[in-house]
Amino acid sequence: MPNDISGRVALVTGASSGLGERFAEVLAAAGARVAIAARRTDRLEALAARLPGGALAVAMDVASVASIRAATAEVERALGPIEILVNNAGISRQARLETIEEDDYDAVLDTNLKGAFFVAQAAARQMLAHRIAGRIVNIASIAGQRAIGQLSTYGMSKAGVIQMTHAMAREWGRHGINTNAICPGYIATEISADYLATEAGARWVASLPRRRMGEPRDLDGLLLLLCAGEAARFLNGSVIAADDGFTSL
Repeated sequence: MPNDISGRVALVTGASSGLGERFAEVLAAAGARVAIAARRTDRLEALAARLPGGALAVAMDVASVASIRAATAEVERALGPIEILVNNAGISRQARLETIEEDDYDAVLDTNLKGAFFVAQAAARQMLAHRIAGRIVNIASIAGQRAIGQLSTYGMSKAGVIQMTHAMAREWGRHGINTNAICPGYIATEISADYLATEAGARWVASLPRRRMGEPRDLDGLLLLLCAGEAARFLNGSVIAADDGFTSL
């Protein structure tokens, strides 16, 4: 089947919560052999225990290249070479431009851009070594496509992920590796739950095109398409906004 990912080794970073947790659930339900990575290993173990067929939980701090390389090597030893990467780990710091401190700037760029690059590099090295027609899905953001107030550092990092996606598609595409990016819009997760319960949060939702937040499940179909084999063979270097029309405003 063109969309079949059964038995393929998939690594999801930032899988201890939010979108990463959902991505792992979707890939496992589709039959992939899933490795889940994050710093919070207690949450990873709980997720692994409830995924269909289980999952391999590996500790990974994407701000550390040594940690990335150790974790991806562990995945290869345990499951085989990585065939699908969902490059999801990321953090945000909310601040006005004139108040951003160096430590916060470095934390966001080291995690969201540098970390994402070296995770993709580690996965691609395995794909190249084993001549795997792999799939890399970088999770960017609509903040990387347009300026959003007080999310400038986050937006800069995600704009870098978008450009990184184009570069990877161009260099690795000739080896059968397809690299694409999803730019989610406003998705309701546990991180945003408290804010959405406030009056300010309700006003924000009312300002959205269809007066609703997205849910993690709204990305399921796009994720599966980009992770597929033949069905997605001509999608390479694509940057797809899944934002319910927000960037059309």
